Amino acid sequence: MTAPRHFGAVMSAMVTPFDANGRLDLPAAHRLARWLVDRGNDGLVVAATTGEGAVLSDAEWQDLVRAVSEAVTVPVVAGAGSNDTRHSIEMAKLARGLGAAGVIAVSPYYSRPPQAGIEAHFRALAAATDLPVMVYDVPLRTGRRIARDVLLRLFREVPNVVAFKDATADPPAAAALIAEAGEHFDLYCGDDAMTLPLLAVGAVGVVSTTAHWTGPWFQRMIAAFARGDVAEARRINAQLQPSFDYVNSDECVFTMSVKAMLRTLGQEVGEGRLPLPAAPEGTEARAREVWEQLTR
Repeated sequence: MTAPRHFGAVMSAMVTPFDANGRLDLPAAHRLARWLVDRGNDGLVVAATTGEGAVLSDAEWQDLVRAVSEAVTVPVVAGAGSNDTRHSIEMAKLARGLGAAGVIAVSPYYSRPPQAGIEAHFRALAAATDLPVMVYDVPLRTGRRIARDVLLRLFREVPNVVAFKDATADPPAAAALIAEAGEHFDLYCGDDAMTLPLLAVGAVGVVSTTAHWTGPWFQRMIAAFARGDVAEARRINAQLQPSFDYVNSDECVFTMSVKAMLRTLGQEVGEGRLPLPAAPEGTEARAREVWEQLTR
């Protein structure tokens, strides 16, 4: 297993706290960021998908990235994803001045551009900053997978495109990508349940939703795998399965369930903003069950 070169092994895709009136809660974001670092996170991804970046105003995005960057000493990676390349470029330009250590960008969603457009989008974004860039491929959300030849050109030809968040659920493709260009980039798992399989083919870590509460377990699993103790890694992975099962469903998607779990653990982060509704009745009770099962 290769050691991560930029951002660490375990990173929470941090939720964005809102107050009871739906306003951005910067003091809560500050507290949450420090709480996550104290609980096993090597870095934080801020204002991306789980962080509801799409429903933040530009001013809120800047305030949030700045506040979290000031709160912690670990790398903060700012979400710069949009289906408007000009908007992504502007966010990438601003990120360093706000204290970010890198930017992450999902491939353009909804528009479903051809591969030439996807490649041009990432090249333009990367050219707008000297920060390291993490490319994020999540075809279930974007409607278009990033082709391997596009990824290979980005990793080989664009010096600051240095990491890949892989949420394609395709370990053979990840293995082939690492075999062809692994010296040029770090691969992160973007789907918690696929972390151990992707470690097996060369991933360096995970950008995680459940790491809001499972950070120490992920750290132990990754360390066990790195030292060759596959049995222990498998044991921890089995221990994490209820958390993986809890975090996403058709009725309660990642942000909603993560916020419910955090509320049960004493972190006041509010609910999501529409189109994410309040978590369904019973979500917090289920969160308590998952936490008790994990820590017994």
